[in-house]
Amino acid sequence: MKRPTGLNISMAPLLLVLVLCIPTTVLGGHDSVQALSKSIHFFEAQRSGYLPKNQRVPWRANSGLHDGKASGVDLVGGYYDARDNVKSGLPMAFTVTMMSWSILQYGRQMAKSGELGHTMEAVKWGTDYFIKAHPHPYVLYGEVGDGNNDHHCWQRPEDMTTDRRAYRIDPTRPGLDLAGETAAAMAAASLIFRHYDQAYSTELLRHANHSPSCPVRAKAPVGLSLSFFLAFSSLALIS
Repeated sequence: MKRPTGLNISMAPLLLVLVLCIPTTVLGGHDSVQALSKSIHFFEAQRSGYLPKNQRVPWRANSGLHDGKASGVDLVGGYYDARDNVKSGLPMAFTVTMMSWSILQYGRQMAKSGELGHTMEAVKWGTDYFIKAHPHPYVLYGEVGDGNNDHHCWQRPEDMTTDRRAYRIDPTRPGLDLAGETAAAMAAASLIFRHYDQAYSTELLRHANHSPSCPVRAKAPVGLSLSFFLAFSSLALIS
């Protein structure tokens, strides 16, 4: 993939307002470019899997290298959720969706800040994982790890010893909200990469079109069939 340096696309996850402030650089005593850069650094610190050579957070190392192995699927990669070592599909997908639309809307400003390439890499780190988590049509792995156990054990991802079982949704064990958001994330990202990597953009769109969110396949109301979110769901635990 060509590293973008120009316009057309840009992204700022939870700090969209910073993008709007980039041309002024300093606003109200705050350096918006630096704040945006640090927000992208956060996502690099949350990376799971084999870290790239251009990783800018030196105190992080490879982790979660056997994720999905017990289920016969490669789920290495993606992002850890918040302060724990669980990989939760719904918040991850929401984040990638927001970052993608931020790129589409504020690409010129992101390019001026020098963060466009880094933020596109942040999107791709998530979408690469979603492709792995969608090994078959209408099957989507939405969680790796047990949040209840994880929250009782404070460990670095590199040293974690907690349960890394994987949970999935499919036509018989649906989760329309997870499937829909993941499809949205891949579809939004496909709009970005069509300018730089048409083959990858097409692959993302294909996965989005075969998500378990298909109305014919998803017969249950919205809800997550995943262990850590069970208390907030009307659906049963899946494995």
